[in-house]
Amino acid sequence: MKINNNISAIISNKHLLRNEGALSASMERLSSGFRINHAADDPSGMSISNKMNAQIRGLERASRNSSDGMSVIDTADGAMTEITSMIQRMRELSVQAANDLNSYSDKEAIQLEIDNLKEEVNRISSTTEFNTKSLLDGSLDNRVYTDNVTRVQTSERVEAGKYFFTVEKAAEQASFDTGKTLPDTLANSGTVIFDGYTVELTAGMSREEVYEALRKGAEIGNTEIVGKADESLEFKSVAYGADAYLDIRVSNSELANELGIEMNGHNNAAKDDLPKGKNAEVVLDKTPDGPSQFQDHQQATVHYKGNKIVISDANGFEMSMMLDAGYDATNAPDGSAGKIQLDVTDIGPMNLQIGANEGQLMAVKVAAMDTKSLYIDDLDVTKQGGASRAIAQLDDALAAVNKSRASLGAYSNRLEHTVASLDATNENMNAAVSRIKDVDMATEMVEYTKDNVLQQAGTSALAQANELPQMALQLLQ
Repeated sequence: MKINNNISAIISNKHLLRNEGALSASMERLSSGFRINHAADDPSGMSISNKMNAQIRGLERASRNSSDGMSVIDTADGAMTEITSMIQRMRELSVQAANDLNSYSDKEAIQLEIDNLKEEVNRISSTTEFNTKSLLDGSLDNRVYTDNVTRVQTSERVEAGKYFFTVEKAAEQASFDTGKTLPDTLANSGTVIFDGYTVELTAGMSREEVYEALRKGAEIGNTEIVGKADESLEFKSVAYGADAYLDIRVSNSELANELGIEMNGHNNAAKDDLPKGKNAEVVLDKTPDGPSQFQDHQQATVHYKGNKIVISDANGFEMSMMLDAGYDATNAPDGSAGKIQLDVTDIGPMNLQIGANEGQLMAVKVAAMDTKSLYIDDLDVTKQGGASRAIAQLDDALAAVNKSRASLGAYSNRLEHTVASLDATNENMNAAVSRIKDVDMATEMVEYTKDNVLQQAGTSALAQANELPQMALQLLQ
């Protein structure tokens, strides 16, 4: 029998301490609800669960981001709804103005409402915001940097890069030079008709009176009067392009000869015989392996309407812009030989973070909705044929707004599915983390009960082992 080393007590204490540690770990799991409370509990499980928790929190935030994106789109669509209503009203007014039962003063009253509606369209376009971020002023569209063109708009299918083309010929106005100066005093009476608008001239009118009457009539009749250095007059159509005609008619040959407007004389010239303008002529740089991105769009074509050109290709590729008047290869003031470079960037569209990881973005583009971008800034129903032209322009504007709203609707529907997908993924990820990290309470209670009983048994055994050295004292008696 030994008293310096109580082996039974040491063994009992070892097991007691082990049971105590197991009981403490079991208590920690039961109280926290986690199977993994320390890295030592399950190193790989801890690593996996932490990465999955990062994904879960990212998914929750991405879902809220997507919902915020839907709110932005709803705001933009709501503003476009009002723009659509105003375009419809302007079209209704244009149809009203196209009726010849209206007098000029009636058309002025109609134009007053149209002007106010145009101002409101511009106001909505410039002031519609979400969290101080402008939505309809074009700042959420692709940024395009260039010279000698304006109103550049690109579709979603236009890739970022450099696009080159050459303006071989600028669009032209229909024009006619009288070659004569106005007389000091008009000798003949009659009428001059600008595109259907009649100007009355009477013998004895001074040069200034004649010019003022012609200027006012020409303005209504879609005609510009240009005073030349030799004091003769040149008449030009306001519009550019092949659809622009210059229709000036004089009631009698004597007045026509005096004014120098023998262009059509006082006959009934056919429309095809009238002076007309020319469309611009553009050549795209499609050089294979060249710097121009048009190399990837060998089938791209150009559509012309005066200074406005639309470049389109398959799969929804489209670029539209307005060329500067008079700029082409023959008279480019900067010596660039009419070459145009469009630097299309991916700067501008609103990127929504719709995933938990880097690069999981959704780009939202919203075109500018001001009257210039919609090409309705020059609507004027008081001019000859202005109401008919306005109807056509407003139809195009309405189509542009509808196209943009359709894109917003597609974005919104996509985001709804995105939110549903993120929420489903989040649910499944939480279930996966739970299986890795959460404790099974029933199983752990079994372990706890077992460890508790073992601790009690170990305590009793240690007490008994501590009594063993007392037996050695009996040998000393």
